[in-house]
Amino acid sequence: MAIAPKSNSPKNAGLEAREKLGWWRAYRFLILRRLSQLSVVLMFLSGPLWNVWILKGNYSSSMLFDVIPLTDPLITAESLATGYVPEWKTLLGALIIVAIYAFLASKVFCAWICPLNFVTDCAAWFRRKLGIRQSAKLPRNLRYGILAMILVGSAVSGTLLWEWINPVAALGRVFVYGLGATLWLVLAVFLFDLLIVEHGWCGHLCPIGATYAFIGAKSIVRVKVVDRKQCDRCMDCFHVCPEPQVLRLPLNGKPEDSQIVLDKDCISCGRCVDVCAENVFTFSTRFEKEKRII
Repeated sequence: MAIAPKSNSPKNAGLEAREKLGWWRAYRFLILRRLSQLSVVLMFLSGPLWNVWILKGNYSSSMLFDVIPLTDPLITAESLATGYVPEWKTLLGALIIVAIYAFLASKVFCAWICPLNFVTDCAAWFRRKLGIRQSAKLPRNLRYGILAMILVGSAVSGTLLWEWINPVAALGRVFVYGLGATLWLVLAVFLFDLLIVEHGWCGHLCPIGATYAFIGAKSIVRVKVVDRKQCDRCMDCFHVCPEPQVLRLPLNGKPEDSQIVLDKDCISCGRCVDVCAENVFTFSTRFEKEKRII
């Protein structure tokens, strides 16, 4: 007997998974992501608080154990665009970051490391619970245009243009140095996502996310649809996914279409895996056929 299609309310997304599979199963990747994000913050704070320097610097440029350089690829690209060649440690740090994220998973920085993800996730949660409908539409490719404009603007102005208004760096400074004048950028992102465009910042505007989309376009770990027939069209995955367009082809495509989410905009957050009561999704690799690895 075929399962009749159904559609759950956005505010109840994940409720069926909690009831059927249990609390941990319905939140495991969300919890692990928060622990990952908090761990990075604590690594930055360990020096100022306990004089144990794990990460020294900020989200744009830092040193791991005062030995391994880590540099944001976007700020490095901005520097090169201005005509200034950074010192070798900065370039090495950018290469290390690119190598790690190119290998791991699509936009894994956005979901597992970026501190602003907690802010945008909170805005999306409030939208669902308050029943706020999207009041504006923006093209999702706009972020790639913004990325191009930043690089061109940096080349023309001779300055690191994006760093003047980078909300990720602003939030990182809040964690390390306390509340400051740049906190308004974080508040602006929250209100924009809450009141103007659902997943507006990460899903439409963020040039950092656009950078990591290019870096991780061919990464290994991917979300996979185990079996399209298991999907009962409850829509919970679409309600919680910050990039719901990436789910359409794997779930609703033709039989010959891939059931692995290969879209570069997937942020590998695992929320679709969490909230699906029918176990339609799993984490796999871009080369996997049938075997599940999680």
